[in-house]
Amino acid sequence: MTTLRYAIYDVFTRERLSGNPLAVVMDADGLDTETMQRIAGEFNLSETSFVLKPKNEIHQARVRIFTPHYEMPFAGHPTVGTAIALCETEDGDEGSRILVLEENIGPVRCAVSVVDGVRFAEFDLPQLPERQALSTSADMVGAALGLGPHEIGFENHKVACWSAGVPYVTVPVANLEAAARAKLNVDAWGQIAPQKSDVAYASAYIYTRETVHHDSAFHSRMFVHGSPSYEDPATGSAAAAFSGAVVEFDEPVDGKLEIWIEQGIEMGRASRLRLEIEIDQQAIKSARIGGHAVKIAQGELLV
Repeated sequence: MTTLRYAIYDVFTRERLSGNPLAVVMDADGLDTETMQRIAGEFNLSETSFVLKPKNEIHQARVRIFTPHYEMPFAGHPTVGTAIALCETEDGDEGSRILVLEENIGPVRCAVSVVDGVRFAEFDLPQLPERQALSTSADMVGAALGLGPHEIGFENHKVACWSAGVPYVTVPVANLEAAARAKLNVDAWGQIAPQKSDVAYASAYIYTRETVHHDSAFHSRMFVHGSPSYEDPATGSAAAAFSGAVVEFDEPVDGKLEIWIEQGIEMGRASRLRLEIEIDQQAIKSARIGGHAVKIAQGELLV
């Protein structure tokens, strides 16, 4: 039997029992892929990250990320939560640092700091967003979410599919009321959504300009196709993909754009994600996702 340390963090929040929970398993080099997958199923959180020794000694760690059903190439809240977990393990409650995590998508550069006693981490997008083919109509996308054609789109924002390592169908909706009523029809979504793997479809990322908090730029929800489907309270990889939609449809001027995205409010797990985009000649030069995380539990895993 092997004893491994683990901790659970609430990510993209400053408050415990909100945000997106993440399990971080430390010193996981002795685990094979099957065991990691089974442990992720045991935690049954949206994602569990496993920390291993890096392949390149100048990097901080190798990180593998699993949902309860499959491994991810990259994910936002595991990146933020794992970076903060590593800094707390090594630095205690003090200190700021830069570290590089080796994820399946490639090296991910992270910066961790302490603001008002709470850890904040941000990471550079390892892959800039690219628009993907979407061979279905906006009306069909809306119908699969229980919304009418008049509720899909606002200003010049249109339904699209974007990926910055993980694909999402980005769905602009008219207002908060429409966002609150959205509900994923699993069968309908499986017929129209692009597949991202043999076992998964591109998820639905709903957003609107109308917000609950005055300092948020967008309000969002994210639904994952599955049996059953589920809603995610905070999705960094979706925000990364969404940055492509922001630049294409809003056409911001060159320079630095910083926006806050609120998510998880409808499900009682309010979250806040910071998206920073560097724009040059009306194209994304670089982008970063950031957020806070707080530890909610810790213990030992016996396997």
